[in-house]
Amino acid sequence: MDRILSNQNSRVKAWKKLATKKGRQENRTYLLDGWHLVEEAIKASAKFHAVMATEEQMATHLPDVPHGVPAFEISDEVAKHIAGTNTPQGIFAEISLPDKTFDPTYVHDGAWLLLDNIQDPGNVGTLVRTADAAGFKGVVFGEGTADAYSPKVVRAMQGSQFHLEVLNGDLNEWADALTANNLSVYGSQLNESAQSYRAIEPSTQFALIVGNEGQGMSNELAEKTTTNLYIPIQGQAESLNVAIAGGILMFSLAAGN
Repeated sequence: MDRILSNQNSRVKAWKKLATKKGRQENRTYLLDGWHLVEEAIKASAKFHAVMATEEQMATHLPDVPHGVPAFEISDEVAKHIAGTNTPQGIFAEISLPDKTFDPTYVHDGAWLLLDNIQDPGNVGTLVRTADAAGFKGVVFGEGTADAYSPKVVRAMQGSQFHLEVLNGDLNEWADALTANNLSVYGSQLNESAQSYRAIEPSTQFALIVGNEGQGMSNELAEKTTTNLYIPIQGQAESLNVAIAGGILMFSLAAGN
């Protein structure tokens, strides 16, 4: 096993580049930070390129690393450098980005979450994790939405990317295709024709669109929905955080919750 003690090491520089979208796209890999995420990747049979850990973490977890995966012992300083935080857990993995295409015209079932220009990584990751918890089949990242495999989104998803479909797509095409396939497409927008989410019967086959933190979902998408929904607010707050609102809607709309 190689030991890496310097931030100037060529491998460390390559791992650090995975914090950028350009680095991930060029290398077709991304980084997991923490044993929970590494373990979820192992369970999902993800393709591993390397495991990197401090001496203590390596001694604890090396026996669980898939056979044949290159393992590197790193210093605490290298761990902080790779993670970009002062208190990393001390174990990382480099794994392949998913390589899949998905045609929405073939989607005939399941619950789907569509993210329209959601920019905050914490909100994005929380929405994916909540969709997983609510039994959704997949999440579609529309234009302007934070990259699914940026470090902050990956941390917030907490491994849920291994449990459901995480896709990039044109949300207008998705809305048209799902409607054509007789799936209800609900928007989260308050307008004159919007209904309270409580008026909708739970189902196992539908899509929910949630929109940008400041502007909400686009008007173009809002016109393509089956129904636009709102959440009645009893107190004096003007609005809800998009991840909170999305969670309320997901658990209310999905049958069985």
